[in-house]
Amino acid sequence: MTVSLGPSARSAVAPFYVMQVFQAAEHRRALGLPVYNLAIGQPGTPAPAVVREAARQAVTGHRLGYTDALGLPELREAIAGHVRNWYGIEVPAANVVVTTGSSGGFLAAFLAAFGTGDTVAMARPGYPAYRNILTSLGCSVVEYGCGPEQNFTPTLDLLRALEQVPAGLVLASPANPTGAMVPAGQLTEIAAWCRDNGVRLVSDEIYHGISYAGPGACAWQFDRSAIVVNSFSKYFSMTGWRIGWLLVPDELLDAVDRLIANFTICPPTLSQLAALAAFDAHAELAANVARYAENRALLLEALPAIGLGRLAPADGAFYLYADVSDHTDDSWGWARRLLADTGVALAPGRDFDTVDGHRFARLSFAGETAEIEQAVQVLGKYLAAGG
Repeated sequence: MTVSLGPSARSAVAPFYVMQVFQAAEHRRALGLPVYNLAIGQPGTPAPAVVREAARQAVTGHRLGYTDALGLPELREAIAGHVRNWYGIEVPAANVVVTTGSSGGFLAAFLAAFGTGDTVAMARPGYPAYRNILTSLGCSVVEYGCGPEQNFTPTLDLLRALEQVPAGLVLASPANPTGAMVPAGQLTEIAAWCRDNGVRLVSDEIYHGISYAGPGACAWQFDRSAIVVNSFSKYFSMTGWRIGWLLVPDELLDAVDRLIANFTICPPTLSQLAALAAFDAHAELAANVARYAENRALLLEALPAIGLGRLAPADGAFYLYADVSDHTDDSWGWARRLLADTGVALAPGRDFDTVDGHRFARLSFAGETAEIEQAVQVLGKYLAAGG
């Protein structure tokens, strides 16, 4: 008898479509064809100079062995100081957990906070990895529509309208793909609703530092039972270094410690040592944010002129989420044709919205201004020709 050994049921999650676009764009680039990559959600700049120098010194002068599962004590202290400086709140270093990117942070947070069968709510559109990780862990994901009427941000009315009170709520501000930010007053109300209803709030704050409508609020300013997820990837321009952090409530610290020790032993030591220098790089990082702001202004002016006028607010992060339904009802197929015909790479909305994503596409403005200007020109000609 032949036994078929296939993948587990828990692995049957949706692909990350933007990575498929990225791979196709890089294949096109390798063939020597023009590419204007507005699909990938990462800074176009390397890690700050002081971070790269710290890494060089670590390679030559450090054994680079394992660290504590929860991270280097000095890095946890530095992150606690960063939180104090940015938000004016005291956070014990013991509650800071260094993770293998925010992705590793979400995995540890979800495993520690939720059990199989628990219901976790999230806004739609939203970052697909929330949904896919939770689904693979056996949780039930409830998505609620969060569109232009709500300025793409969750509201108390939307949460109160859920059929049942969930075990958890994932909230992002600034959000991917819309760049929408939850105002501090609104976040206060949501945190109170979570606390009053026994809902564990997981606050994704990885785009903090990249905002155009004032600084973002930290969930721990309002509720210390929340789990805060942050990262060195976006503002600190360290995507491939795979270093993030959590703010973890006391009652979950032991669980997170045990999970990380078993899953990854510890975050990458070289990246931890390099990240210690990141908090000395704010001048360089501010220049990055100024470039994002310039690119954002360019797109907000240029896109309506070429027929893409319905845009999410882009209060923060480095994305514009555009309604492309005047041109297609299949943004996935349209994005693939656009890349093949012109070299312009956009992220299809199907990643971010399981219901209305076919009408939307995400454009990243984290790259070089000149490339974005060229992409708009090429895209405008394509749309004008009926593409």
